[in-house]
Amino acid sequence: MSIDEKLNDYISAHSSPEGDYLYRLYRATNIEILNPHMASGHIQGRLLKLLVKMIRPKRILEIGTYTGYSAICMAEGLDEGGKLFTFEIDDELEDFTRHWIEGSPVADKIVFTIGSALEIVPSLGEKFDLAFIDGNKREYIAYYEMVLQHLNEGGWILADNTLWDGHVIDPSYKDAQTNGVRAFNDYIRNDERVEEVILPLRDGLTIIRKK
Repeated sequence: MSIDEKLNDYISAHSSPEGDYLYRLYRATNIEILNPHMASGHIQGRLLKLLVKMIRPKRILEIGTYTGYSAICMAEGLDEGGKLFTFEIDDELEDFTRHWIEGSPVADKIVFTIGSALEIVPSLGEKFDLAFIDGNKREYIAYYEMVLQHLNEGGWILADNTLWDGHVIDPSYKDAQTNGVRAFNDYIRNDERVEEVILPLRDGLTIIRKK
């Protein structure tokens, strides 16, 4: 076992547990779904829940539901009356994800939609206090600009995978996804409408505050 693995085990052992339902969802994701590493997992999930408890948003937008792990984690942190609107573009995931979201203890706080957030969110008539961007990396700037239009002043954006397995600093990686993440990171850094910091958690998590 490497030092990193030992540290990860230590971090997990000294963080609040994810609970049986999320454990079973994560396990089912790994058994039944391609690319299971895309699910947030224990530590990031606990961070998402705590950030929601700290920010206390009334409305959350998530772009990229995948199997619902992160949506459930954030919904766990919502106050009574809060709602999370989550969008997944891949309709092949719908049956799996809807089953786990609708069976969760926080199902009444989650509105799950299959479709393009870029097309649907502007028609909702909602303003959000927090958004979690975890969709197609090539679309991150488009997601970001759309989110800003529907984010309350002082609102927060979380952007996942912003270190992209370290590929962002390796010039040999020139694929569209890596270039999309690089372009997004540069775009945010030069945007005076916000302030931001990248956390080296898992694959990189950027925390952005709208001024």
